[in-house]
Amino acid sequence: MGRLIYGFGVSVDGYVADKDGGIAWSEPDPELHRYWNDRAREVAVSLYGRKLYELMSAYWPTADQDPDAAPVEAEFAGLWRALPKVVFSKTLDKVDWNSRLERGDVVEVARRIKAETDGPIEVGGATLAAPLVRAGLVDEFHVVVTPTAVGGGTPYFPTLDRWIRLELAENRTFPSGAVLLRYAVLRS
Repeated sequence: MGRLIYGFGVSVDGYVADKDGGIAWSEPDPELHRYWNDRAREVAVSLYGRKLYELMSAYWPTADQDPDAAPVEAEFAGLWRALPKVVFSKTLDKVDWNSRLERGDVVEVARRIKAETDGPIEVGGATLAAPLVRAGLVDEFHVVVTPTAVGGGTPYFPTLDRWIRLELAENRTFPSGAVLLRYAVLRS
């Protein structure tokens, strides 16, 4: 059975995007980018919502063709293209770049994918992650706290009906001052 991991850059005040939907404040330093590259190498399948998929697919498919791209970015472009992706959307007609479109219930589909997958499954995007977090399907949270307060926007955690007990599995500080907090969910 797969492990569902929700990881994202988060402002110090708990947001994944600012009030305008911007994420430029969370641009990773090279060492943090290598961390995300290493994670991408381990992932068996990635779950995307429409917004994050459109953001990623607007840049990463050809990022390694840019002569000004840093080596760590060029490497991620290849990793991203090769990564199997499931994109949840009711409005997109098609998806590319080793992706398949899914219109079914997010929780039901994620349960099926967890049962059918060996290895890590990542969920990208707070909107897509919210019902999975509430349903208790997330096994690990990778919170990369960026030393910026944005004052509002899209929160990393959704409103919860009950507490989620966590155990710190790893912490790491990057040169930019960003801090990885990797938590495993404690099941009762």
